[in-house]
Amino acid sequence: MKRRQWLRATLGLGAIAGFSGLSPAVKSLHWERRSMLGFGTTLSLHAAHEDAGALDRALDAGVLALRRIENQMSLFQPDSALSRLNRDGVLHAPPDELVDILDIAHAVSRDSDGAFDVTVQPLWLVFDSARRAGRLPTAREVHEARAKVDWRGLDATPRRIRFDTPGMAATLNGIAQGYAADHVRAVLASRGIRHALVDAGEFAPLGRNSDARPWTLGIADPHEESALLARLMTDGRCIATSADNLSSFSGDHRHHHIFDPHTGYSPPALSSVTVVADTGAMADALTKVFFVAGPAQARALAHRWRVDALWVDKSGRWEATPGLLLAQDAPIKPA
Repeated sequence: MKRRQWLRATLGLGAIAGFSGLSPAVKSLHWERRSMLGFGTTLSLHAAHEDAGALDRALDAGVLALRRIENQMSLFQPDSALSRLNRDGVLHAPPDELVDILDIAHAVSRDSDGAFDVTVQPLWLVFDSARRAGRLPTAREVHEARAKVDWRGLDATPRRIRFDTPGMAATLNGIAQGYAADHVRAVLASRGIRHALVDAGEFAPLGRNSDARPWTLGIADPHEESALLARLMTDGRCIATSADNLSSFSGDHRHHHIFDPHTGYSPPALSSVTVVADTGAMADALTKVFFVAGPAQARALAHRWRVDALWVDKSGRWEATPGLLLAQDAPIKPA
């Protein structure tokens, strides 16, 4: 299923107050955009360099890094490392990046008391199977699937990754796009790119856009796909969004692709969460932690993890932490 975009690049728009100065040096750079399909959605790299040849080579390297990570972590590819792990229950001599991302996931699971858990794939499978049959899963089916969910039962070392219990399976859809954005941004920076926006399903910015202004993203309204709640001006940190209508199992969006590992069902209170964090992997994973925590705990959660966030409840009411630079003005058309 194609993953929709709920953060949208809004390039070339007027600057928010305080950022109106232009830099001729940035505007005179060579700019190029690469678009591709990956992780079930449309991805893009938009970057600049003084030398067009160096820019092409940097973007080539960025695309290769993105494809490498996708080939390891995508459930859309039956021969990916993750798909083979789920099929066989063990993966010998795993790729370094797969071990790395599982280490990050393990730390977030530990520090969130299991609110984030990459082993929720059995829940996805039982809900998806029921959807294909035109129904929701029974309580017994959910209970049996939840019994296979436990981040502590996934053991990852450089020599081997394995599940402790038969029937367990992992999904990295809740962290892989952010992780990929981190790596691609690092590749571009290592090749002299100082201004770029990496869209790997989640966003990682560098420098400024082609108008010499901070990169600006539109945050979509989860209750009206064509509308935007606000514009978010980036500050160098990474941005990720999760929403209940990206992939729903029921028309009322009560049952969707984000699961509370403790209950086996989707968290009931929120429709969308955007997190801004130092890394894309952390921003991506924490959107699920916010979903599980709910709106009453959102501010405390942001303070605890030292991130900023915007969250939307089921009624459409939204709040944000003060560290986000937001603008609500005329409707914005995505680039």
